[in-house]
Amino acid sequence: MALSEKQEEMCTTSKWDFSDLKAVFLNCTLKRSPEQSHTQGLIDISKAIMEKNGVSTEVIRPVDFDIAFGVWPDMTEHGWEKDEWPPILQKVFDANILVIGSSIWLGEKTSVCTQTIERLYSASHLLNDDGQWSYYGRVGGCLITGNEDGAKHCSMNILYSLQHLGYVIPPQADAAWLGEAGPGPSYLDEGSGGPENDFTNRNTTFMTWNLMHMARMIKDAGGIPAHGNQASAWDAGCRFDYPNPEYR
Repeated sequence: MALSEKQEEMCTTSKWDFSDLKAVFLNCTLKRSPEQSHTQGLIDISKAIMEKNGVSTEVIRPVDFDIAFGVWPDMTEHGWEKDEWPPILQKVFDANILVIGSSIWLGEKTSVCTQTIERLYSASHLLNDDGQWSYYGRVGGCLITGNEDGAKHCSMNILYSLQHLGYVIPPQADAAWLGEAGPGPSYLDEGSGGPENDFTNRNTTFMTWNLMHMARMIKDAGGIPAHGNQASAWDAGCRFDYPNPEYR
């Protein structure tokens, strides 16, 4: 995806080093590769900005994989014969940045997106080395495309889900493109105006830079400070600034 002159200038004048950061884009389109995904078109802008700044990126379409339903990290341990989610989950854990992309159907994110968030949720009970929930120390955002209403509704749902899991959501962490309502053109269709839309390009650019800046800040700080948020300590009886129940 070719960046605009303004986007290129932001990349070339940057004084920050993001080369040790990794980003994963989960494109929750309903279309299997290599079929054209309009959501991928918007993802490609954010991906290009990150790569211009040294961020390692990977785009995954969950629909390309045989992913089981359920809320455990590996559903083969719970009666399913096959589950290709665990390797995807590991890539998410290896990344500093997670961006979820989805198209809109009936005003909602895709069924694939719902399943993906459910599978992310399946690992939310795991702990990191500091005794915090496993997703702490990572940042998240989302990208939405469609030709019907629902972009902000989908973004609210996805971003709430990510912060509930432990992701940090920076300012302006979403962007979207909506074409003409109804059977109008989709993002990458000829004459749609999507790739040239200044509002969408601005929001996608701001989202991408905010994700990189926040990931940089968190990594340089050594993660989210581990006090008052350690599940392991809570389970052991610690109540952070409250009298320990053992000594009441």
